[in-house]
Amino acid sequence: MLQSLQMASGMTDTQIFGDKKYLVARSVYSVPAFQEINEKKKVAPKPLRKRMKFWCTSERALKAAKSVFPVIDWLPKYRWKEWFIFDLISGISTGFVGTLQGLAFALLAAVPAGYGLYSSFFPVLTYFFLGTSRHISVGPFPVISLMVATVVLRMAPDENFIVANSTGLNGSVIDTEARDAARVLVSGTLSFLIGIIQLVLGALQFGFIVRYLADPLVRGFTTAAAFQVVVSQIILMLNVPAGNHSGVFSVIYKIVDISSNIAKTNFADLIAGILTLVICVVVKELNERYKNILRVPIPIEVIVAIIATGISYGANLKETYDVAIVQKIPSGFIPPMTPDMSMAPQMIGSAFSIGIIAYIVAVSLGKVYAIKYNYVIDGNQEFIAFGMSNMLGGAFSCVCATTALSRTAVQESTGGKTQIAGLISAITIMIAMLSIGTYLEPLQKSVLAGILIANLKGMFLQVLDVPRLWKLNKWDLAIWVFSCAASFLLDLDLGLPISLAFGLFTVLLRIQFPSCSSLGNVPGTDLYKDLKKYKSAVEPSGIKIIRFSSSIFYGNVESFKNGIRSLVGCDAVRIFNKRAKAEQKLNKLIKKRQVTQNGVIRDNTSADDEGDLESHVALKVHEEVVRHDLQMEEEKIHVDLPVSASVPKVSLHSIIFDFSQVTFLDVVAVDALKMILREFKMIDVNVYIAGCDDNVFEKLEDFSFFDKTFKPDICFVSIHDAVLYIEDCRGLKNNRQLQDQE
Repeated sequence: MLQSLQMASGMTDTQIFGDKKYLVARSVYSVPAFQEINEKKKVAPKPLRKRMKFWCTSERALKAAKSVFPVIDWLPKYRWKEWFIFDLISGISTGFVGTLQGLAFALLAAVPAGYGLYSSFFPVLTYFFLGTSRHISVGPFPVISLMVATVVLRMAPDENFIVANSTGLNGSVIDTEARDAARVLVSGTLSFLIGIIQLVLGALQFGFIVRYLADPLVRGFTTAAAFQVVVSQIILMLNVPAGNHSGVFSVIYKIVDISSNIAKTNFADLIAGILTLVICVVVKELNERYKNILRVPIPIEVIVAIIATGISYGANLKETYDVAIVQKIPSGFIPPMTPDMSMAPQMIGSAFSIGIIAYIVAVSLGKVYAIKYNYVIDGNQEFIAFGMSNMLGGAFSCVCATTALSRTAVQESTGGKTQIAGLISAITIMIAMLSIGTYLEPLQKSVLAGILIANLKGMFLQVLDVPRLWKLNKWDLAIWVFSCAASFLLDLDLGLPISLAFGLFTVLLRIQFPSCSSLGNVPGTDLYKDLKKYKSAVEPSGIKIIRFSSSIFYGNVESFKNGIRSLVGCDAVRIFNKRAKAEQKLNKLIKKRQVTQNGVIRDNTSADDEGDLESHVALKVHEEVVRHDLQMEEEKIHVDLPVSASVPKVSLHSIIFDFSQVTFLDVVAVDALKMILREFKMIDVNVYIAGCDDNVFEKLEDFSFFDKTFKPDICFVSIHDAVLYIEDCRGLKNNRQLQDQE
C-alpha cells in the first residue's frame, strides 16, 4: 500500500513520513503519579520445588549432551548424498595446504618442522566432537605461533645448550638435538596449560571476556604480529645469522642483526623465497578475482612446494649452495609426553594471553561463516572445544591450535559443508605424516617463509584501518595505533595486556568526560534537541534543560558538576554566599542608621561609604528584581542611588535534568545530586528530573535521596511533562501575585 502510494505520488520515504502526524492527549505525569495509575508487575520467583520438578528428564539430558557434544546434534542430520562429495574435495584440498602451513608455522614457533604436522592433526579430532563451527579449519596460526616462539625462546635459548668443541667457533657448538627436545617440551607444556585455561574459562561461562578486546585493539595487535612474522621470516629468506631474541625490543634487535649480516645473504635462498612469495601472491589474487569461475582454488602452495622440493633435491642445493632445508621430518606418530607443569609459573601470563587471542581469532572467524550460512556458534562451548583440543595437542607436543584464515578460506571456498571436511583434512595430514612427509625434507625453509608471508596479505591490509578510523572515531584510532606500536616494540606477550589496559583507560576517559548539553523545544512538538545542533530548538523562558550523556558515578561526578555550572552560567554557592554577605553588611548599616530599610542611602553617608556599599546595595536590589521579573540576562540596573551598580541576575527559576541516558547511579553520585539540588534551592531555583529510568528511580529511593524537601514528585516521565508542570505552576503563581496586587 505504502509502495503504491509512493509510486503514484513520486514522493520519497522521508516526505511521506514527514507529513504524518499524531495527536496524544494525556495527563502530565510525575513518576509517582504514573506508577500509581499504572501498577508495576510483581515478579515472584518460582518455588524451588517447581524449579526442580522437571529438572531430571530425558529431554533435558539429551539437550545437555548436545550442548557438550554438538556432533550429536548435527551428525544425524548430515546429508551424505548431497554434502559428502563437497566435504571430501574440501578436506583433501585443506589437508594439502595444512601440511605445508604446518611445516611453516612450526618453524615460526621455533620447534622442528615436523611438529607442525601434529599440530594440524590432533586438535582437529577433538574439535570435530566438541566444536560448534562447521567451517573453520583448526590448527596453527602465524600470530599464535609467533607468540609461542616468544615463550619457547625465552625458556630454551641457544645459550643453554652450548657444548665444548675444539673444532667449532670459539671452541663451542650448540647441541641442537637437546635444544629441540627442550623446545618441544616447552611448546607442548604451554599448549597443555593454554588448554586448561580455556577449559576453565568455558566451564565458568567466561565467553563474554572477548567483549573487552575491542576490534581495533585486536586488529592493531594482529597487524603488529604480521610485521613481526615478516621480520622473522626475512631471516629465513636471507639465511643470515641472527640471535634468538625475545622480550622487549626483540624485533629491533632482529632488524639490527639482519642489517649487520646482510652481506652474508644466501642468494639461492633469497631467490627461492622471493619467487615463492611473488607466485603465491599473484595466484591467490587470481583465485580471489575468479572465485566464481574456479570451482576449486588453485592450490598454489602445494604446487610451489612440490616443484621447489624437486629442484632442491635434483640440484642438491644443500651441498652446492648451503641452503637451509627442512631436514628431518619424523615419520609416523610420536608417543604422548607428560607436560612439565613445573614450568607453569614461568609461562602462566603468556599462556593466558595466547589462549585468549587464539580463542578470539577462532570465534571471530567462526561467527563470520555462521552468519553467512545461518547457524549459531556457542562462545562458551568454543572455549571448551579449544581447551580440550589444546590439552590433547599438548600431550602430543603440538603448538597451540586456533584457526588460520587462509586455510579456513580454502575449506569454505572448495565447498566444505561441515566438520566432516575438517576430519578428512586431518586424515590427509596423517597420510602425509606416515608416508609423504619424508619426501619434503629437501624443501628450502625460504620457500616456506615465502608461503607464510603470502598468507599474511589480509593482515597487512588492516593498515587501511588507520585512515578509515581517522574519519570515524579518533578514540578507536588511538587504540589501534597504540596496540600496534606496543605489540610491535614490546613483543606480543607484553603488548597485549598493555594494549588492553590502554583500551580500558580510553573507555574510562570517555565515561569520565561525557558530553553535557543544553536542550531546547522544537516548537509545536514535545521534542527537545541540542540547542547547538538544531536552529529550530528554542529554550523555554526561565528553564534550563540539561542532558548528561552518561551514567553518573564517583569517577565523573565532578564532570557532572562542572557541566552544570558551565551551562547554567553561575555558581549557586558563590551567589548565595555573596547575597548572605551583602545582607549581613546591609543589616549592619541599617543598625548604624546609614541606610534605610528600603536600601536608600541617607544624606549624611560619606563618599567612602558609598563606594563600599555599591556591590552590597546592588545585590540587595537584585534580589528584589529577581523576585519580580525573573528575566534571564545580565544588564546594568539603575536605581535612585548616588551610585550605579552592575548586578548579575540569576533569572532562571527552574532546571530540568534529562536522565534518559543515565543507566545507573552510585552512592557518591546520589549524594552529589542531592547537594546540587540544595545549592540551587538556596537561590530559589527549583530542580527537576525527567526521563528517569525505573531502575535509576529505585536507586534514588534506595539511597534515601527523597526527603521532606525533595519529594518523588520532582521526577517526571518526560521532559515535556516537567516543562508543562513548571509553566502551569508559574502561571498560577503569577495569577496569585496579580490578585494580591489588585
